[in-house]
Amino acid sequence: MSFASIFPSLFLTGNPNILRGGNLRVEAGWLFSKGGNQEWDASHERSENANEDILIFFFQLDLATRVQYALNMEQYDIAQQLRNKLTEVEEEVIRQQEATRGSSSKSEAQDKALSIIRLRADLQNAIENENYAMAAQLRDQISKLEAESLAASAKALAYENAQYAFRLGQKVSHKIFGYQAVVCGMDPTCCESSSWMETAQVEKLSRGTNQPFYQAVLNHVQGRFDHPYISFLFYGADTAGDFIPIKQLREKYNRPRHEVPIDPPDEDSKGNL
Repeated sequence: MSFASIFPSLFLTGNPNILRGGNLRVEAGWLFSKGGNQEWDASHERSENANEDILIFFFQLDLATRVQYALNMEQYDIAQQLRNKLTEVEEEVIRQQEATRGSSSKSEAQDKALSIIRLRADLQNAIENENYAMAAQLRDQISKLEAESLAASAKALAYENAQYAFRLGQKVSHKIFGYQAVVCGMDPTCCESSSWMETAQVEKLSRGTNQPFYQAVLNHVQGRFDHPYISFLFYGADTAGDFIPIKQLREKYNRPRHEVPIDPPDEDSKGNL
């Protein structure tokens, strides 16, 4: 199942002037140096996957708003149809997240562990029946599954124990390119395609893909931060100048509400991507 089959005009929902703006992109950024490569620029970090992800998030918000509006107008049949569509979209989002963000790794490790138990029982039976050729094959299968189970467990553990240096709504500056941005999403490890990772030269990172990656909306003007996505993703700015993510965005990434400290941070403490 794809999002196109759920709702063919997915990317035309809401204000098309906002959702289809050619320069309204989401960038994935991180801390690292390109070693002085002058041909490198910020466009290499542009992520169509991240842009699609945020548009789908807007679509979910739009559907939820339409459901509430239909209920307020006592249009219960329409509300139920919209709620069914919203449930279908949410289930597909969860499925894709599990496939790329670690939940499936935990299930995969558990499934492989069960398979190993069954194979060990078969191995014992083969030994008891003196079927040593079969026993040798079973040992090879068990060894392979044990290695795969260990890798899946390590990936799931990395997702569960990820430590983020930045938070949703935090204003940051790119360490290399210097552009200003606001964090609007994050992944415990790189969830991009292999082609994106190759273009972005992820292999040059000291920790490669096994570190948090961030999505950020860019500021295309000087001075005041101005981006069309801001009003959808954040309630406004806090007393420290960062943005306050809406509840749905915090729930999407399972992040706690940030409380601004009494003493605002100085300029040196501002984040750098």
